[in-house]
Amino acid sequence: MTGTDDSSDDAPRGRHVMRDEVAQALHHVTAGLPRPEDRPGQVDMALAVTQAINTDGRLIVQAGTGTGKTIAYLVPAILSGKRTVVSTATKTLQDQLAHSDLPLLEATLPQPFTWSILKGRSNYVCMQRVSEVTNNARLELEDLGASHQREVDQLARWALGTESGDVAELDWQPSLRAWQTVSVGSDECPGAARCESGGNCFAERARARAAAADVLVVNTHLYGMHVAAGGAILPEHDVVIFDEAHQLEDTLTSTIGVSLAASRATTLAAALRRVIADDRLQRRLHDEAKALGDVLAPNVEQRLALPIPRDIVDCLTALRLTAGECLEALRNVDSAMDSVRQKMFRAQQLATRLADDIDATLRADSTYVPFVTGSSERAELILAPLDVGPALAEHAWPGHAVVLTSATIPLSMPHRVGLGDSAEMIDVGSPFEFAEQAMLYCATHLPEPNADRDDLVHSEMADLIAAAGGRTLALFTSRRAMNAAVEALRSRLPFPILAQDENQRATLLREFTLDESACLFATAGFFEGVDIPGRSLCLVIIDRIPFPHRNNPLLAARRELHGPRGFIEIDLPRAITSLAQAAGRLVRSRTDRGVVAVLDPRLAKKGYRWTIINALPPMARTSDKSEAIDFLRSAINDA
Repeated sequence: MTGTDDSSDDAPRGRHVMRDEVAQALHHVTAGLPRPEDRPGQVDMALAVTQAINTDGRLIVQAGTGTGKTIAYLVPAILSGKRTVVSTATKTLQDQLAHSDLPLLEATLPQPFTWSILKGRSNYVCMQRVSEVTNNARLELEDLGASHQREVDQLARWALGTESGDVAELDWQPSLRAWQTVSVGSDECPGAARCESGGNCFAERARARAAAADVLVVNTHLYGMHVAAGGAILPEHDVVIFDEAHQLEDTLTSTIGVSLAASRATTLAAALRRVIADDRLQRRLHDEAKALGDVLAPNVEQRLALPIPRDIVDCLTALRLTAGECLEALRNVDSAMDSVRQKMFRAQQLATRLADDIDATLRADSTYVPFVTGSSERAELILAPLDVGPALAEHAWPGHAVVLTSATIPLSMPHRVGLGDSAEMIDVGSPFEFAEQAMLYCATHLPEPNADRDDLVHSEMADLIAAAGGRTLALFTSRRAMNAAVEALRSRLPFPILAQDENQRATLLREFTLDESACLFATAGFFEGVDIPGRSLCLVIIDRIPFPHRNNPLLAARRELHGPRGFIEIDLPRAITSLAQAAGRLVRSRTDRGVVAVLDPRLAKKGYRWTIINALPPMARTSDKSEAIDFLRSAINDA
């Protein structure tokens, strides 16, 4: 998978790649696939990526479903010999590149290359934590129940034989609490140089492989941490490619920002307890955690003023002083026991990160938006950047060839991510014949979503699902709407209805795929990353246009920047992207056929309707339910 790189970091890397060379290599790679297809869009994209890499350009590519965009950007990047970072939206897509796309290219491209996968530290088992729970199990596991203890024991045995230490290597799903017992996050890890098990650290091994690889695959959250750290986390690279780039702004918003919750104080208290027997500090941390939770609770889902309100400042200041006292107490720990020293280092790291985040929050200026999220029981103070563009423009774009790609690209993306007018935007389309394969049905006779309409929506869904013989992915913009539909339709339809909250995502998708009559009801988390080609999916129902919630404090602040155009600049692009992603679940191969049903009459009646429709795949369109039902029946018969 990876190898060493003996070239100097200061030496020029890579070469100019010829268009014919890329086209020939692409043909060679795709000819070896089980069902090779002619994909002109893939060729067009690969040639555009080649140009961007050759000229250190900025390219944004909208590549519809079925284009084969991963191969289209990997082939020219590999042939160029330039060190490339591919940033994917999810760890699932990282694993896809690791298990499928990169091994394929490794086996078929004439040019040898090395590649590596790098994830955040908490994805790797920590051998120091394993050592502690193995050698001092009673103390380390005293707060865990029996089932969690069994999981931890199983994870400890696995850690001794794993090659990567990556949780994705497991063939079973550990509970979050069990995994956290044998792993550490970046907020807690003191680094390999200070860790007794640093020489056996899986995360550090992954970083070493990453530093030597020609192609490094990370997730966008990790790249966001790299940007937030001023470009200090990932190795130097010449090319950066963001896949599923429509998620870039939101992911960078979360990683550049700061999050403070009462749990930060209680986590520090637990780490401190393992090192220092100081009841006074313990009580203060717990008291200040409660005080912070109490003062944040009334502000949930609200934007805070700047400067931050005095009562919140007072709580944060008190917690900051206590974090400083914790650091002082930890510095005075004098122990020759390695296990105690490691726990001390981790507690120091937690206290330092907490102090730094409090400091950043207390000095926040108008380039950030402070607001409270979560629930009254678990309120969380967020400090989010109003605009991620400046951070990307400073730490991501300079010195790199840049490629952003997705099936759905908002027109406003270049400016929102700091590329301005420097980026070339192209649309390479899709190889699918959407006008023949799919129909977009808008239920114009239904009331608008703010009306009392549940019974009418459920009747509409029942008619459509019956015509499809099950085979339905029903997507909802709220859990309330999803749960109401599940309850109403399970008693009305003869088909199995799988519900999002009733099982793990992977299990639900497997059951849905295997049972052609099944339906899957889910919310926004299933708008993307669902790939069900074939007879198991003929109908996608979307309950309403997925506009963002109006009470989102960060988006409200961003709307204010645009004044009267706030809806056009902020809300509409997000709704279009989400709707297009959801509609894209239907046609995943050249033989798929079916209906996308949007149960929101605004899609056919509002002034912005054509802006949305023109951004969707070019499906046949109707507002006649009988026509949609006939199309469904035809699709099922032809399958």
